[in-house]
Amino acid sequence: MATPPPDMLTEGRDGPVVTLTWDRPPNNHITRALVVALAERLEALDRDADCRAVVMTGAGRHFCAGADFSGGDSGGLASPEGEPGRTLYVEAARLFRTRKPMIAAVQGAAIGAGLGLSLVADFRVACAEARFSANFTRLGFHPGFGLSMTLPRLIGEQQAALLFYTGRRIGGEEALRINLVDTLAPQDEVLSAAQDLGREIATSSPAAVQGLRASLRRGLADAFETATEREFQQQSWQRQMEDFDEGRRAMAERRPPQFMGR
Repeated sequence: MATPPPDMLTEGRDGPVVTLTWDRPPNNHITRALVVALAERLEALDRDADCRAVVMTGAGRHFCAGADFSGGDSGGLASPEGEPGRTLYVEAARLFRTRKPMIAAVQGAAIGAGLGLSLVADFRVACAEARFSANFTRLGFHPGFGLSMTLPRLIGEQQAALLFYTGRRIGGEEALRINLVDTLAPQDEVLSAAQDLGREIATSSPAAVQGLRASLRRGLADAFETATEREFQQQSWQRQMEDFDEGRRAMAERRPPQFMGR
């Protein structure tokens, strides 16, 4: 397995709260290597009794702008050579099997798989300037990263369908209204607000919190795996369509796509 760059994921600690920050400028696009690195750190923190809450965030302007399709049609979703079946989605299921409560600090864009990554967390702290979008249909293919399961679970089927079908982008205030995020803070205070929430959680009994979390999220990891299996199947054939090529071109050219259904 390729080792991620050392600056891809950094760790900071303030008492019982650990902050994990990925840094992939300029847009913090998601990669399989990043997901693997994040899973490995979260699994290690599960074994760390001094850690009671985890904050995860992206460095710079954006939380995570999703997959980068500019260099090829897989967007990093395919299995790496020599590791058949170990797709980004398979690795992402590991995130849902970790035990410590997580807070996502979303200071900018959480788009596509980046939105899916934010929903791994138990809570989301954002700002009015944050932007959220499940923009897959605007690219010409099926939503992924388990969002077909996690987004309706969080905001309800009707609101999720609206975001999926339109691919629209919403700001932090709208995200708060539909319960996509839990609280808003000024943009330059999003991370500290998320860490404050982590410290508040850390004052509760860690055994009680982790036990309750396991009850509340019971079956979630299995449901994520089932969802991503279907998502990946749908995406695999849709990425071969002309519409997907058009969606990528339109995104690169910053214009509305002209889909033909083929």
